[in-house]
Amino acid sequence: MKPNYRRCISCRRVALKQEFWRIIRVNPSGQLQLDRGMGRSAYLCPQVDCLLAAQKKNRLGRSLRTSIPPGVYHTLLQRLQVNAQY
Repeated sequence: MKPNYRRCISCRRVALKQEFWRIIRVNPSGQLQLDRGMGRSAYLCPQVDCLLAAQKKNRLGRSLRTSIPPGVYHTLLQRLQVNAQY
């Protein structure tokens, strides 16, 4: 099988699917989930620069076609800090 490539919504880098965070808007409830679920999804590099740019320019909201609560960005930032410790 061919490897799955995806594009970061912030920096537009193309890489293997496993190198990104996946944010999903679950249908029909419209709730947001990380990494697992079915629905409309967007991919984001696990880097501070990409996360801040996505928040500043509302790239995640435009990609998922919904409003993104600030708590989602806070959760992703915490997740990034936990990964940096290891």
